[in-house]
Amino acid sequence: MEHALSPATLAELRRPRPYPAVSVLTPTHRRGAGNEQDPVRLRNVLAEARKRLETDPAVTRERRADVDAQLERALAEVDLTHAEDGLVIFAAPGEHQVWSLARSVPERVVLADTFLTRNLVAAQAAERPFWVLSVSADRVTLWSGGVDRVVEEHAGGFPLIRSKENFDAERQMRVGDQPSTFRDEGTRQFLREADTAMAAVLRDHPRPLYVTGEQAALSLMDEAGSISRRAVHVGHGGLANSGPEAVWQAIKPALEAEASKGTSAVIEELTAARGRKTFAAGLDELWQSAREGRVRLLAVEEGFQAIVRDDGDHLIPADPGDLDARNDIVDEIVEQCLETGADVRFVPDGTLDEEDGIAGVLRF
Repeated sequence: MEHALSPATLAELRRPRPYPAVSVLTPTHRRGAGNEQDPVRLRNVLAEARKRLETDPAVTRERRADVDAQLERALAEVDLTHAEDGLVIFAAPGEHQVWSLARSVPERVVLADTFLTRNLVAAQAAERPFWVLSVSADRVTLWSGGVDRVVEEHAGGFPLIRSKENFDAERQMRVGDQPSTFRDEGTRQFLREADTAMAAVLRDHPRPLYVTGEQAALSLMDEAGSISRRAVHVGHGGLANSGPEAVWQAIKPALEAEASKGTSAVIEELTAARGRKTFAAGLDELWQSAREGRVRLLAVEEGFQAIVRDDGDHLIPADPGDLDARNDIVDEIVEQCLETGADVRFVPDGTLDEEDGIAGVLRF
């Protein structure tokens, strides 16, 4: 199942396809309460997709058979034992994809000539993906991080491994055989290569960066290049050769501290916007402003969801069963704001109580 949404991947997903391009969405549950319902809901929503294919006169028999086979292949790839909060299946003639999201999605089936991507975009923004670069004198490992985990990333040439006979950097640091390990020119050159490789990754996939390592390694990274100076340093050695859980536990305090600073900065911007009369709050006002491209900063509580109807001039509350209900209006606003260059920030639940869960700073 897919997790990481890069700009190139998003552009490919949005490419027009031969009709029908089928998007199947269903909420899922992590281990615990509700998880046993997920297989039933998945089967039901896939049955609905097949029914829609069967009854759509614009779908030829050949394409119906093709897309139905793609849905079967997608189902075989779903692993609900490692479910997150939402599941998205895309199927079109000759292709399929399965996406696991750390954000809930409404249950729905859409047949169109493009895939429905707004929920992926919103989930990516909410997840706040980041990179972790774990540095030692003989190995540099790259990790991709999300809401509650990191996984090793094999991209950009990582992991970088420095081969040297009888080279044991951890032992040298521990017992002091060669206290100049991180002043050695070979090590310096090795970390320069790591800096160059990481800079290339950041150009293609910009994210916040955390660098872990012994203090001497972090200092040398600062001297060797530029990427470490703009990163958050975590003084914890030995993670270049560790597993993902050790890395996650080491960086978690730094992540929480950065998230707290980010929330405080958002609140300050919203407060200042009130004085400049560029403040907006509530679904209806933000929806109108987003469509006009006026939102510079959008703040959304992490758990905020709403169901509305569009009466032409305003959004009004709706029930889930209403035929014209829009179950993912928050994700629509998030995607629209990102499309127009806004900074979208998710904040802890309760932060925007007075603003009904969503607020923004307008450009004009």
